[in-house]
Amino acid sequence: MTSPPPDSVQEPLPWLEELPPRKIVAELDRYIVGQDAAKKAIAIAIRNRWRRSQAPDELRDEITPSNIILIGPTGVGKTEIARRLARLAGAPFVKVEASRFTEVGYVGRDVESMVRDLVDAAISLVRAEREDEVYGQAETAAEERLLDLLLPAPPPKPEGAEPEEQRVFVAAPGGDVSQDAPEETRHQRSREKLRQMLRDGQMEEREVEIETTPQSYPAFEMLQQPPTMEGPDVNFMEMLQEMMPKRTKRRKFRVSDARRYLIDEELRRLVDQDDVVNEALDRVENHGIIFVDEIDKVTGPAQQIGPDISREGVQRDLLPIVEGSTVQTRYGYVRTDHILFIAAGAFHVSKPSDLIPELQGRFPIRVELTPLTEADFVRILSEPENALLKQYQALVAAEGVKLEFTDDAVRAVARFSAQANERVENIGARRLQTVMATLMEDLLYDLPNKTTEHVKVDGALVEQRLSAIVSDDDLRRYII
Repeated sequence: MTSPPPDSVQEPLPWLEELPPRKIVAELDRYIVGQDAAKKAIAIAIRNRWRRSQAPDELRDEITPSNIILIGPTGVGKTEIARRLARLAGAPFVKVEASRFTEVGYVGRDVESMVRDLVDAAISLVRAEREDEVYGQAETAAEERLLDLLLPAPPPKPEGAEPEEQRVFVAAPGGDVSQDAPEETRHQRSREKLRQMLRDGQMEEREVEIETTPQSYPAFEMLQQPPTMEGPDVNFMEMLQEMMPKRTKRRKFRVSDARRYLIDEELRRLVDQDDVVNEALDRVENHGIIFVDEIDKVTGPAQQIGPDISREGVQRDLLPIVEGSTVQTRYGYVRTDHILFIAAGAFHVSKPSDLIPELQGRFPIRVELTPLTEADFVRILSEPENALLKQYQALVAAEGVKLEFTDDAVRAVARFSAQANERVENIGARRLQTVMATLMEDLLYDLPNKTTEHVKVDGALVEQRLSAIVSDDDLRRYII
């Protein structure tokens, strides 16, 4: 397995906050239709992270992030914005559900766990970057170790011994006799031949034996903290494993599997974990983004009994995290003063003013997302790079069939989706998923038995398949 040639290595993409706001919006436009106000606000907030890093030292700590609340009904793109930011950010990013947290003293997750999740995401992000930098070295070292396993070196000569020189003569087909090369030279020649066979993939099914270290002790698994009882991340299992003597075990691998195992071992050896942790903690404190979804689920009047008793308590616990505090993690202490918080909620039965006043002041920017219309549905079905129609075309192409949607079919699907949202419950763009699943059900079921290589879905087929369901209240309620 060889590393790709230099010409094929792609240039690393810039961090999202290094892009101008217009380019950030353009990146989001590739996957999200409409909601220009929300994209603009988020682009400015993210770009301000870079602007803060360029400010003078005496002002840098005084510039706090402008946290954002996204307000809008379900299915208009709030969660999709978070998903795209996670893939584009290049900075530590984590998405959490506010409804999963409980007030301190109740069984459940405390709000500080979102910062610990962000640190874990940063560790993974930085470690992946460091591994990419040394991957070529790890591949070379793993290849040398594989060659050592397949062709062990000749035993060394005993110290102090001077054995008689053994001469090996080789007779050529023509009758000429020549002295063979020394043993070390012959071994090196064989090693190079074996190296070429490895790179050509001729040794993939051969088996080699590797000395491995088990990752954990089964008896220690019972000592892990339950997920509902979180505190400062002190991993007792890791501490005990460090104290226990290292056990080794010899395992047999095929060469293809042994190569991956050895590359992983070399990457762990080449990457300095302390450097990874220090860089990750710095990125969390200065570039981290936490997306708090379903923030409206922890708003509303205080309850004395019932499952919502701790809703206001969650807000009180969230307040110091958003305002700026120090959180203990397994890798060290993290300050949250400059972490950007983006909250989102539908606010169907509550409103942002139901949040406690102190928390409202920590989210100075509020953006209202507009409900989606039938025209938006037409664009959502066809324009984004991950459009629903393109996904179905890829699924059908796996069966060797080309799927085509006419323009009137796209408009009909959008119209039926908008009608279903009006008559049942407005779930936004998620309605397109249910409508398309109903439309494509028979085709996907019969597809392996079809002999055609081209399937065309037009407006008439959509009308035939969906008109009866959308017009019937009982069927519409339970099918789409």
